[in-house]
Amino acid sequence: MKKPLISLGRMFFTLVVVVLAALVIWRLVAYYMFAPWTRDGHVRADVVQIAPDVSGIIAHVEVSDNEPVQRGQVLFTIDPERFKLALRQAESTLADRQTSLDQAEREMRRNRGLGNLVATEELEESQTKVARARAAVAEAKVAIDTAKLNLKRATVVSPVNGYINDRAPRASEYAVAGRPALSVVDSDSFHVDGYFEETKLPHIHVGQRVDIRVIGEQRHLQGHVQSIAAGIEDRDRSSGANLLPNVNPTFSWVRLAQRIPVRIALDNVPDDVRLIAGRTATVSIITDTEYAAPATEKTP
Repeated sequence: MKKPLISLGRMFFTLVVVVLAALVIWRLVAYYMFAPWTRDGHVRADVVQIAPDVSGIIAHVEVSDNEPVQRGQVLFTIDPERFKLALRQAESTLADRQTSLDQAEREMRRNRGLGNLVATEELEESQTKVARARAAVAEAKVAIDTAKLNLKRATVVSPVNGYINDRAPRASEYAVAGRPALSVVDSDSFHVDGYFEETKLPHIHVGQRVDIRVIGEQRHLQGHVQSIAAGIEDRDRSSGANLLPNVNPTFSWVRLAQRIPVRIALDNVPDDVRLIAGRTATVSIITDTEYAAPATEKTP
């Protein structure tokens, strides 16, 4: 009687182990195949390239590499002497043209005062001189405003709060108008881009809470889904010489799911967490509860 009991016990124990193993395998498959999470996440931020509006030799640099800056803070100054001379020249031109205008107006008033003693052609000519002199004065005023603007733009300030890149300009370098001299990482634009497999998109919605683990950080960050990309590049399709779609006729029997970018806004980042654009993060969507995005932010 003992052997049948032992056999039944073994069978029951084996059955329990098989059931537990099946449950574990199912949970693992469900987690890795369908749960909305990804290790392919990256911290992102807007990088603002700072290019001077005028050209010249850099006279002073007020910042250093990787230094935090505030909006409106002076970054560097281009030698202003040339722009000061241009302003003085524009002011002298205005004074000269104002004198010519005053002379033309006196002549016109004198001709009008003489009445019929002055020919109509001469009166019209004096009026034309006044009009041209007024236009010249207006042009000189524009030149002064332009010179003042160039003088103001010789001082380059930061348009955002953030951090200088690791190569600030140096004094005595020549800055070219329109060519970036440095860049600033906008500290107010930090967010996380998570690249999710397309099979997991049905479980991802705008406004959901997100748990973020930045590699190297002990504390988890919290955020919410801000937007989902509306399109990605199709590398298997291109346009042929006759502008018809050039579709690859063959492909591997293993088809990998596409990765769709999901933008995640960060909520209440602790002061001791260092956000650096490009850092890797693990992103997990919290699906059991819905998260209401802040009222100041519009969600589609």
